[in-house]
Amino acid sequence: MAPSLDLLDDIIHLSASSTYLASMELFSTWKKFIPNYKCDSRSSAVAVIGGPDSNVCRHMATILSIYKISQLMYGSSPAMDNKHEEAFAQQMFPNWTHQYNGILHLLLYFRWTWIGVLYVEDENGERLVQKVLPFFSQSGICFDFIQNLPKHSFSSNTFNLVEKGVETYKITERSSYNVLFTHGELQTMLVFRVFIALSEYDRLTKAESKVWIMTAQMDFTSLPFQRNTGIDFLQGALALAIHSEEILGFQTFLQTRKPSSEKEDGFLQLFWESVFGCSLSNPNSNDGPERTCTGEEELNILPDSVFENRMTAHSYSIYNAIHTVAHTLHLIHVMNSKQHTLSKEKKLLDQHSWQLHHFLRKVSFNNSAGEKIYFDQNGERIAAFDIINWVTFPNNSFLRVKVGKIVPHVSSNTSFTIDENNIVWPSKFNQTCPISICNDNCFKGFSKRKKEGLPFCCYDCFPCPKGKISNQEDMDDCIQCPEGQFPNHGQDGCLPKEIIYLSHKESLGISLTILALSLFLITALVFGLFIKYQDTPIVKANNRNLTYTLLVSLLLSFLCALLFIGQPEKVMCLIRQSAFGIIFTIAVSCVLGKTVIVVLAFKATKPNSKIRKWMGKPLANSIVFSCFFLQIIICITWLAVAPPFPDLDMHSLPEEIILECNEGSNVMFYCVLSFMGFLAVVSFIVAFLARTLPDTFNEAKFITFSMLIFCAVWLSFFPAYLSTKGKYMVAVEIFSILASNAGLLICIFLPKIYIIIVKPELNNKELLRRKH
Repeated sequence: MAPSLDLLDDIIHLSASSTYLASMELFSTWKKFIPNYKCDSRSSAVAVIGGPDSNVCRHMATILSIYKISQLMYGSSPAMDNKHEEAFAQQMFPNWTHQYNGILHLLLYFRWTWIGVLYVEDENGERLVQKVLPFFSQSGICFDFIQNLPKHSFSSNTFNLVEKGVETYKITERSSYNVLFTHGELQTMLVFRVFIALSEYDRLTKAESKVWIMTAQMDFTSLPFQRNTGIDFLQGALALAIHSEEILGFQTFLQTRKPSSEKEDGFLQLFWESVFGCSLSNPNSNDGPERTCTGEEELNILPDSVFENRMTAHSYSIYNAIHTVAHTLHLIHVMNSKQHTLSKEKKLLDQHSWQLHHFLRKVSFNNSAGEKIYFDQNGERIAAFDIINWVTFPNNSFLRVKVGKIVPHVSSNTSFTIDENNIVWPSKFNQTCPISICNDNCFKGFSKRKKEGLPFCCYDCFPCPKGKISNQEDMDDCIQCPEGQFPNHGQDGCLPKEIIYLSHKESLGISLTILALSLFLITALVFGLFIKYQDTPIVKANNRNLTYTLLVSLLLSFLCALLFIGQPEKVMCLIRQSAFGIIFTIAVSCVLGKTVIVVLAFKATKPNSKIRKWMGKPLANSIVFSCFFLQIIICITWLAVAPPFPDLDMHSLPEEIILECNEGSNVMFYCVLSFMGFLAVVSFIVAFLARTLPDTFNEAKFITFSMLIFCAVWLSFFPAYLSTKGKYMVAVEIFSILASNAGLLICIFLPKIYIIIVKPELNNKELLRRKH
């Protein structure tokens, strides 16, 4: 391997010195190197084509710019800081940002967000790290590693360099990524093949297990000692190349090339000996190959890894560069022929060759393949990139298959095209598109959470919290559903919420309706019995009119419960709470009136009692009217200030929209309930104090029980009402209305009904008096 390394060392070392020497020779007499001395005019250069290495372009610009010679550079675009040098540089390579944008498009298209980066440590490599990779990160690309190849210098030892290179290459064999972005120059391919050959020798790597993405500068190149070096690592690789077209006659031109010392310069002879491993001169030399070249060998029998018979992208750029200079000279010729003779024109061009650059930037033409060649204002060619898929074969031949195209100067929706079905992937992936991500994607219904100490592409997945969804993969955070919708079971989509209310058609509404109507009928039956037996002592006792008023209010209360069932509408919402409050106030005030009358009646039986004058209808009526009037005032104030109205509650229930009556003012609503509660408590206290009075003359015990039930129901109503939502909140209020009314009906009127129907003999005033 030592001779191979020495040859590689010579190639790298001689780049700068050879470029400077070749540049200075342009200003010397032909085959007589005397700097700045030129005695012949036939070989005067009007422009120089250089490349493909950026170092070659930069080194020649250092010399040629001094003499104001136009330079057409193909291959890498050198990073130039000298404005004077840059002024005479014409780039056959498009602006460097277009290539990196294309590679970013490629990564994002295949969703390769976890990649390795391997680059050559030079000016272009520094530009990659400082400007390009941060832009990739902003677009969602993360890097498993960013590793530079060791930089070769005149003082470095080649063996140490290769050893470091092999160690560097081992880093690329990690299994946590599947895509390797390699960035370098033309000679980088030579270096990679050396590193890979050494690594494979040590059985340390499997380069074919990664998808390589290569820049357009990294075209395939080879040295004689690499003739038998495997190229399996290129299988399935994707590379960018400046768009090229097939040039008619190129194959015929290659087939006619033969080495001839009389007709050709020395380059073709050296090339011939190198690729065929033979010698054209000095066949008996001990230093040369044993085989002698005939000069009739066919180039098309050489494997692609030694010599490509097709025009490469770099060759196409050289072809266009030559035609660019030719068309520019033709343009000058046409312009000058109108004013000068041909002899004067040549003199003008010789004296002012720097003016050629002005025309180079403005030239525009179609080449023989029909492609338009032109440049932007910065002297950079406007061209597309082809996406190349590398397909290798066991005999070290390969195919470059065009699978896509990047056109930077058109709209974004048509700038990137690729035919994924025609791509051949590395054998490891069984012809399926590789996945290169730090971890599995978060499915819908999950959100990402960054892993500490790792790039943002590495994250854990957590289910969305209750009430939120993620409807895309890899969402940074879960989102709320739009108003009126709720998350589905998988929390990856939203469903429309159902509008609910306590309907007459559902089982709960039907049950409460039947219960309310049943109690209404029972109360009506009781009322009917009291009307029928209105002249009996038990009906007349304790103010018959007050009893009738109580029964009517109970009838209306049971019917009032029906206002809470059904779809809330404006009128129904406006009247139902007010009607309930007023009717209930009448019922409770009647009970209070009856209790007060019982107490006063008992006190009036004592001798010389002054209470007798307070007894009778006026007292009962005043109690009922006063309570009724106060409740009316509260309800009118409520309706005037903040009346109830139909409303949609979107948020209380996760999967349903509640169609309800908004009370308008909760304060006024609770004022209505509080006033009724106050009357009930007063009635209970008075009845409780009068519970020991004789049963013949009062209903204190029964009123006490009824008020106890009434207060218990409504005390339990508040926590139940506040802890429920939707139609169940309405159901709680209906049940409280029916239960409290039923308590009054049972406790106050059931004993009297029992006497009227079952014990009619007790419904006798004289008998009752004798009993007590």
